[in-house]
Order: sequence, then structure tokens, then C-alpha cells
Amino acid sequence: MKLIHSRDNAFFKQLRKLAESGRERRKAGRIVLDGVHLVEAYEQAIGPVDSLIVGESALAGDEIVRLVAGREIVVLADALLQDVAPVDTPSGLLALAAWPMATPPLQPGRDALLLDGVQDPGNVGTLLRTAAAAGVTQALLSPGCAAAWSPKVLRAGQGAHFALAIHENADLGEFVSRYQGTTAVTCLDGATSLYAAQWGGAVAWIFGAEGQGVRQELIAAADCRIRIPMPGAVESLNVGAAAAVCLFEMVRRRQA
Repeated sequence: MKLIHSRDNAFFKQLRKLAESGRERRKAGRIVLDGVHLVEAYEQAIGPVDSLIVGESALAGDEIVRLVAGREIVVLADALLQDVAPVDTPSGLLALAAWPMATPPLQPGRDALLLDGVQDPGNVGTLLRTAAAAGVTQALLSPGCAAAWSPKVLRAGQGAHFALAIHENADLGEFVSRYQGTTAVTCLDGATSLYAAQWGGAVAWIFGAEGQGVRQELIAAADCRIRIPMPGAVESLNVGAAAAVCLFEMVRRRQA
């Protein structure tokens, strides 16, 4: 066990760089995981993490103690852990792990999640988690989306990253043009109710940026324009909630 109390420590400086900079993470080929569930999901899908980092007070927690039992760990003073944690209330456990670099090729005949400029890390992570839960196996993120492998997106995804083939900086228009199924986009103009819309086979769902929605050229290229009926007083849904409604309507139909 290695105990670190100083911000001048070389390991801590490197950890902070990796937590804060996507460029540093790509350069080092490493990602930062936060929390027991995410570490366990990574190790189940890929293999052991490189380093386990525990907050000093978190050593009293049963779940973390169980995970790190018999393993070499780095212990950070709580104030230092707070500096590098991706959220205001740290879980008490971080890990450095090898970046899962190998991404399977795109499959235009299988279900897909397409994100067009979704910038909020929590929304991107939630969307990936929802897609994985619905059985979708590939996700395409356009330029302008939050970085898929950032600590905040990983935390929100809660392991979904390891069940998906994630393609960043993807050309969504090109994928839509050669998709071998139904492309469906949520919008208002000229849209059909989700519960009346018809589709068959694989579906590529397109969801857009907070506020501005999906670009017009993608809406025009989609096979199916869908709106979610909202009889209540609220005019719109968060993109994560909208995606959950659509994806699990797809699941419901298939199971029926």
C-alpha cells in the first residue's frame, strides 16, 4: 500500500492529468474509472485494471475493502481524491485501466444508437447505458459530442461502454445512407406518434443535441420521423428520457 498526501507527488500529478485531459488519456492509452461497479464491469469484460486508488476514509467501506483485498493499492488523502474525482461526491475508489482501443467495424444491418452533437457528459453516458440495456450493440457519436471515454461519461454509463462498439467522430450521414434497416429520428415537424410508427428489422435511432435537436439533413435522410406523445403540461423530455421511451418501445414490440 502506498499513501500519498502531497500534491507534488509524481503519481498524483499524472493521475490528475489523466482525469482532466482527453489528450493525456489518449496519449497514455489509459482511462479513469470511478466506483466499484465500474471497476468490476471493466474487469469482467476486459481484465484487471492497472492501478487501484482509494480515498483514505474509504478504506472503512465494506464494498471497497472487499474489492481491493489482497491487491496493491494507492491510498490518497481525501482532499487529493476530491481534486481528481469526476463528481462532487466521490465514490472513494478510482482506477487506471488500459483504454479498450479495438473497436469492431460498423455493422449497417444491426441496431444502432446515433448521437448528433450531444454535449452533456451525463446525457451521453445515460444514452449509452440505456442503449446497452435495450440490447443495442453499437453507438456512433458525431463530432461535438462529449468524449465517450471521459470519466464523467464512463461513470454515467455504469459499464455500458464495455457492452457497446463505440465509434467517436462518426459520419452519421454516411452511416444513415448505407444503413440496412430503418433509420428513426425524434423530431416534431411531420412526425408520427411513436406508438403508431411502423418499422421492421434493425433500427438506427438518431437523437440530437440538447436544445437544437438533430440536424435537418439527418432528419431529411431518416426513414421514420417520430414524436413521443406528451398529453401533460410538459413540452419536451430530456434526451436521455426520450431515448429510453423509444428504445424500450422497440423492445416491447419485439417481445410481444
